Amino acid sequence: MQHRPAVFAAVLGLTRAGSAIGDFWVQSDFCARVKGASDDDPVTYVDPATEEKTTHGTADGRKACLTHCLTYTATQAIVAGAGARALGIRVHPAAAAAALAISFGTHYAADRRVPGEGLLERIATKTGKGGFYKLADFGMNGAFHLDSAWHHGWETVAAVVATTKATTR
Repeated sequence: MQHRPAVFAAVLGLTRAGSAIGDFWVQSDFCARVKGASDDDPVTYVDPATEEKTTHGTADGRKACLTHCLTYTATQAIVAGAGARALGIRVHPAAAAAALAISFGTHYAADRRVPGEGLLERIATKTGKGGFYKLADFGMNGAFHLDSAWHHGWETVAAVVATTKATTR
């Protein structure tokens, strides 16, 4: 393919947009708050409509994270698929599936933020970024920024995979 860098850039931009929509608009408040719950660190969720309080442990945390990652990945697939079609880009189905699997798996690994046990927190601690991970002051949230950087990096890998064998019309 003669225009692979341009196709890569377009697919990366589309998946990045789909990621932001999936993370911030599609993800439910419940999933956002409960996805890191564990039996050792349960999360109490207050339903904004009913003000009912419920407490959630490991099983609910895993389910909330899985639900979020499914809707997140579906959103990426819709945005990237529609955008690619509009731009005349044909992404190979197997490459698209592999890219979405990378996005789904790495997103779940990062978003299952069980305090003291989550992947990002462990990586941050081992690389000397533990203090930044825990920063939640001065208008900053270190965990959020490290999470975003993690997702951006893996989305780039996924876009490289997705554009394997891609063609243009």
